[in-house]
Formats: sequence, structure tokens, C-alpha cells
Amino acid sequence: MPYSDSVLEVELLKIKQQFIAIESQKTTLIETLSSLIGQSVSNATKFEKPLVKTELQTEISRPELDLFQLKKEEINSQEALISKQNALKLNGFATGGYGNPGLNMLDNSFQTYYIVGVKLHWNVFDWNTNKKQQATVAINKDIIENETEIFKLNTNIELNKQQQEIEKISAFINSDEEIINLRKKVLKTLDAQLKNGVITSSVYITEFTNLFEAENTLLRHKIQVQLAKANYNTIKGQ
Repeated sequence: MPYSDSVLEVELLKIKQQFIAIESQKTTLIETLSSLIGQSVSNATKFEKPLVKTELQTEISRPELDLFQLKKEEINSQEALISKQNALKLNGFATGGYGNPGLNMLDNSFQTYYIVGVKLHWNVFDWNTNKKQQATVAINKDIIENETEIFKLNTNIELNKQQQEIEKISAFINSDEEIINLRKKVLKTLDAQLKNGVITSSVYITEFTNLFEAENTLLRHKIQVQLAKANYNTIKGQ
């Protein structure tokens, strides 16, 4: 019927508007990308979809862990230095020469001479300064250990969240593919019915729109799962 043709023409015009909006948005994004990378990118450039690979449940390799380790080594060095402050220190020395007079002030002649000896140092009374310094170092060591464990705990929690997100979206993708296959079968049947005048164009357009939205949902979920994998790798430190 004539009104059916008009309905289809309206839908075609709406689709053209959507293409215009998409092309405009694409141009804006390309110009933004050009500004970010400092290189000219044309609208004819073909962009590849990145395939992000993740290794789930692996060791964390964040740079913060290296920083914590350096802090631990620094504290260990301080601890070793403090433990040596009150240690018994024995130093040896030797000196010699040739002169007039030598060590014998009564002998007015040139003589060789030498002196050797040892020096013993032991700081017995430090008014508990050493113990206070050791206590301070012990507290700092506990703080670093706690910060390290808290960081690992929070990082693992975030990794678990991203892993659950990846698994959830992957399940959505499987369902999307099934939905699209079913809607294609329905649309094929409606296509034949529309040609034979069994249904109106509005019914056909509704189902066609459903298929279009299902395909868009699948594409969106594929992008989201790649983003979730990239976030997982970032949190893990890859």
C-alpha cells in the first residue's frame, strides 16, 4: 500500500541522519586523536581493532612494589648501622720516621723511629639512644610491611573486579550472537510476509530495528571486553 512505502522512506531518511551524525562524530574523534599524537590523520585512515591479551591470576608487577622493596632495603641498612653504633671498635695504627732527635730526646743524633698501637672504643652509656633508634626503625619497618600488604590486597581486589567484568561481558557476547541469529531468522520470515502483504511495514521496521540494536549491542560489548582486559593489564602492571 502507498502508506507503507512512505513509512519505509521515513525510516531510510532517519538512517541517513544517523550516518551523518556518525560521520561527524568520527571526524571530531579523528581531529582529537591528531592533536593528541601530534600527527595528521585523515578520515580515510583505516583503524585496526586492538586485540588485548590478558593472563588472569598472575603475579602483580606494579612499580609500587619495587618502591616498597627499596624502602625495606633502606630500613634494613639503617637497622644494621644502628646495631653497629655501640659495638666494640678496635682500631690499629702505626707511624714512623727518621729525625734528630728520635724518640730518645737525650740522644742528639739522627735515628729511625716508629710507633704502633691499638685503639679501643666502646660507647657503653648512650642513655638508651640506641634502643630508641631501633624501636623507631622497627615501627617504620612494620609500616612499610603493612603498606605493602594493603597495596597488594587492594590491587588483587581490583583485579578480581576486572576479571568478573571480563567474564560477564564475555557471557553477554555469547548471548548477543544467539539473539542476532534468532532475530535474523525472524526478519527473514517477516520479509517474505511483507512482500506478500501479510504484515505492515511498521511491523517489519520494528523487527529490523531490533536486529540493528542487537548488532550494535554486540559491537559495544566487544569494545567493552577489550577495555576491561586493558584495565586488567594496567592494574596488574603489564
